[in-house]
Amino acid sequence: MTFSNKIGFNFESSLSDEYLFGYNYGAFIVEATEAIDGAVLLGTTTDSYTITKGDESVCLDALQKIYEDKLESVFSCNIATEDKPLPTVSYEAKKIATPKIGIAKPKVLIPVFPGTNCEYDTAKRLAKAGAEPEIVVINNLTSAGVAQSVETIAKKIAQSQIIFIPGGFSGGDEPDGSGKFITAFFRNPLVKDAVNELLKNRDGLMAGICNGFQAIIKLGLVPYGEIIDTDENSPTLTFNTIGRHQSRIVRTRIASNLSPWLSKTKVGDVYNVAISHGEGKFLCSEDLAAHLAANGQVATQYVDLAGNPTNDIRFNPNGSVFAIEGITSADGRVFGKMGHSERIGANLYRNVEGNYDMQMFEAAVEYFNI
Repeated sequence: MTFSNKIGFNFESSLSDEYLFGYNYGAFIVEATEAIDGAVLLGTTTDSYTITKGDESVCLDALQKIYEDKLESVFSCNIATEDKPLPTVSYEAKKIATPKIGIAKPKVLIPVFPGTNCEYDTAKRLAKAGAEPEIVVINNLTSAGVAQSVETIAKKIAQSQIIFIPGGFSGGDEPDGSGKFITAFFRNPLVKDAVNELLKNRDGLMAGICNGFQAIIKLGLVPYGEIIDTDENSPTLTFNTIGRHQSRIVRTRIASNLSPWLSKTKVGDVYNVAISHGEGKFLCSEDLAAHLAANGQVATQYVDLAGNPTNDIRFNPNGSVFAIEGITSADGRVFGKMGHSERIGANLYRNVEGNYDMQMFEAAVEYFNI
């Protein structure tokens, strides 16, 4: 408890070591702000990062290092990262994209590919925001099934205002597997034409989170706004610097309000978000990252407790360039991010303070309510 919260503890000196270290089956340790009838007071939390009992005190920094270093050579957690300041991106959009035709209840297509696992969370958030989500499962058991799914998805896109590719593990997160089947599917001419029609002629929106972000960035939808053949100079997402899956709560800062998906946020706002990925490292040249930032396409950055973008693995979990967590197309209509902004709800994350709801789903619905 002290390690995770960086707080100290002062034991009641009257309690014997035998009592503290003895068996006490079925007991609970409760942190409370006032006395509890029938409970034994073990001690109090302190601002000093030490554990103290009587005249004895143990430095928790030293204890934590011993604890974490035990398996560091086998299962590294505290990997070295480049210690240099990163630019804090702040882009105030003068104009945000709007549709030509308003719709009270926009329809959202949520395609489900092998490995997708966030479709229900996504649909729930969209429905709560006032949209009409539809989950469509891609049939990949036979070539005929895939062909039928291509036709179905193309028709569904024509009937929808938003496409949302949810998170999951398409391709099993094997080497360069992220989003591979999804990208191949969307490159089918029928689907590709339907997507381009939605984005270019019908002012539609599109988004991808986690696995969905991996897919839309490899399709070129972010940052280029259309499905293109990407090359070695295009941004991509690759393996986390730590070399394995990361699952935790991180902090992200709104860097641009260009996107309609972020119209209910302000530049500088910080939001907590759950992450769960093995290939989330945003990678591109620093020149291209700077160009995207200047163009308002860097949407969100990983930040530390002071709100500053950082390479520190405790806050930038995958080692992304410029600490980039999310980017958009040039007009902001396509938005991709690693953090699971759909994984929120009543009584979640009660032990980690922060604002978790950037209202991106509500913003997408309001975009069409002109």
